[in-house]
Amino acid sequence: MKQYYHYIIILSCLLATFFLYNKQLGSIPLLILSGFLFYLGIKEAYKIKNSK
Repeated sequence: MKQYYHYIIILSCLLATFFLYNKQLGSIPLLILSGFLFYLGIKEAYKIKNSK
């Protein structure tokens, strides 16, 4: 279930980028997506660090 949540967020940011790109606002969803992926990366790094 958690993986579907991640897919939905990524897909919604991708769709928002396509719709907002013509209005020159395409960078907003990409900024949100980069923050989300950064959060996931930090979360995975802590998991790896604590498992050793």
